Amino acid sequence: MTTPALHTARLRLVPYTPDDEEDFVALFQDTLVSRWLGEGPQAEAEDRALFGRIFSKVYAQDLFDVWAVRHEDRFVGHAEIKPSTGVGGHEIVYALAATAWGQGFGTEIAQALTGYGFDTLGLNEVHATVAADNTASLALLGRIGFRHVRDTVEDDGSTTRVLTRSAESDAAGAGQPR
Repeated sequence: MTTPALHTARLRLVPYTPDDEEDFVALFQDTLVSRWLGEGPQAEAEDRALFGRIFSKVYAQDLFDVWAVRHEDRFVGHAEIKPSTGVGGHEIVYALAATAWGQGFGTEIAQALTGYGFDTLGLNEVHATVAADNTASLALLGRIGFRHVRDTVEDDGSTTRVLTRSAESDAAGAGQPR
């Protein structure tokens, strides 16, 4: 199975190509964005190595789906859905360039990833983990039907919220945007 392209009203989620490296690194080097990702900001060399692993491991071994996000052929973000032992299922991950914030793109990406998880991967639940301080992402996910299920205290003392959206609530229409 190869990662398929996904489309929303305004966005295209497409598999990365080697030409996307500079955009990927710029996104992950932007501390406004990377402060919310994984372990936070990393050295540029680590972000370049991470980009390389998308091809050498993730795509090569068909581990999970990961996409470049484009709006009008301009790179605006990153998206993935992957198995995660931390949530006991599949987790959606997305990051938008700060210049693309506030335009509803995050909602489109999260909806596309969740729909892909339910419709294509056949999942019963889709999860997200969000820093408790990331109020914008918490609000976005709440609006599209994700519910807070628990908190995890990280090694640095910060709190991560685990949110879940179930296919059952989607079937009942609960997951639709308001």
